[in-house]
Amino acid sequence: MKFSSLSTSLIIVLFSFGVSSTLLAQKSNKPNILFIAIDDLKPILGCYGNTQIKTPNIDRLAKMGTVFMNNYCQQAVCGPTRASLMTGMRPDVTKIWDLKTKMRDVNPDIISLPQYLITQGYSTQGIGKVYDPRCVDADIDKPSWSVPYYKTNKKYYDPTFGPPALERYQLASTKVLAEKYISEALASGKTKTEANDYAALKVKPSVESADVSDNAYNDGANVLQANDLLAQLSKKDQPFFLAVGIAKPHLPFIAPKKYWDLYNRADMPIEKYQEKSKNSVDVAYHNSGELRAYTDIPPLLSFTDQKPFGLTLPVDKQQELIHGYYAAISYTDALVGKLLHTLDSLGLSKNTIVILWGDHGWHLGDHNLWCKHSNFEQAAHAPLIIAAPGIAASKTKSQSEFIDIFPTLCDLAGVTIPTHLNGKSLVPIMKNPLATVKEFSVSQYPRSSDGVETDRQGYAEARVMGYSIRNKQYRFTIWMKDSFRSYQPFKKELVIGTELYDYKNDPLETVNVVADKKYTTVSNDLYKSMLAFFKSQVK
Repeated sequence: MKFSSLSTSLIIVLFSFGVSSTLLAQKSNKPNILFIAIDDLKPILGCYGNTQIKTPNIDRLAKMGTVFMNNYCQQAVCGPTRASLMTGMRPDVTKIWDLKTKMRDVNPDIISLPQYLITQGYSTQGIGKVYDPRCVDADIDKPSWSVPYYKTNKKYYDPTFGPPALERYQLASTKVLAEKYISEALASGKTKTEANDYAALKVKPSVESADVSDNAYNDGANVLQANDLLAQLSKKDQPFFLAVGIAKPHLPFIAPKKYWDLYNRADMPIEKYQEKSKNSVDVAYHNSGELRAYTDIPPLLSFTDQKPFGLTLPVDKQQELIHGYYAAISYTDALVGKLLHTLDSLGLSKNTIVILWGDHGWHLGDHNLWCKHSNFEQAAHAPLIIAAPGIAASKTKSQSEFIDIFPTLCDLAGVTIPTHLNGKSLVPIMKNPLATVKEFSVSQYPRSSDGVETDRQGYAEARVMGYSIRNKQYRFTIWMKDSFRSYQPFKKELVIGTELYDYKNDPLETVNVVADKKYTTVSNDLYKSMLAFFKSQVK
């Protein structure tokens, strides 16, 4: 896609004439931006109404900013949704629908948020998982950063424990096994990377509770390094955009023992509805393959009757996983607290926009599903909190989506919003939580013609994409075959299934009511909205 808009012209002019970002900064008093990305964090936070989770630091941030209660991701998997968020463009524009395509290989002219902010006088720096590294270059999208992207520095690890095994585990027994398999692989002639991959096939537990410090794990070490970066940036006149990615609560569910101790395993909330929705569309489901890859899962399947969809786990394992997910969220919350404390101690809070987001939701057994990878509510609904100087705290039920972050931060920073962006500024909602900037949010999810999906669906040559629109009460999803994308003319014969869920009367999505006569008007209206959306995307 070519960007012939104001933003592209501005970037060309600034770089061509060598206008330095420092010079630009001296002519303005722009706010700093602390950009906190959290992996696989669904909105089960205190500020979102969950009374069981322990998230005092994120809740403190919420009391300073706007909590977007009805925020949705573009595609419920890391690479695509992060590419969309960072560029303000939908997956059908970025052309990132998987975890292997490099964003600038397929869309070299695309402009990222930090890349644009460089032209507006910002120093842009990052550490941790912000982009999915599989979808960008080895420099974590080199055009996005003023300085080389920071890697985890070993000096920030707790010296008592040293770096984690396989970049994940600290339990001594797991470390011993990992070292055994790595040595075995190296002795057979494998490279170091191949040896690590081999060891991960042999020892990869889905949970870990170790009596270690916060910085025994990568996230804790990265946050300590990020605090030092904040200290360095605070001494400069130039406004900064600092992106800090926290990998937890992504699998494996790992956290220091003290965070596990915050919860009672027996109190973990098992999902009430673990079945397929009545009248549902088969292609909407998956087999929870990400979780199946952990080495403690296959043994459970040998004595647990499996349904023909999702992943059926014993109740005790479900509670262990949910316990681990909650513990990992509380660990993440503590790390967020360290960043906020550093902002305060450096005197940066009054002139810093703080944004916190989780890239998508996560299934914890609903519909017999685990992980993300769907258009259902538990996968598409994602947290978003933005605190900005001069704007009162609030909660809003107005619709928002991740493509809105790019224009919102530009608006808050007082810089021109590029005209090519797919999203809209949320500042009107931040100033008035009853305001609206859009009637619905759009998510999508692809289904391939590979393996189990081909066998189950019978679409041997099809490449299926499900598009889902979510408004205040309903979700309408349409599944299209033959590699349809929203920028193509719509053809009714490509539709292989539709869904409609009413969250006011059926919050657990137990019944697809798209064919229910009582919902005819709603179905027709949302179908027209979907067609209008498709039409708006055709170039």
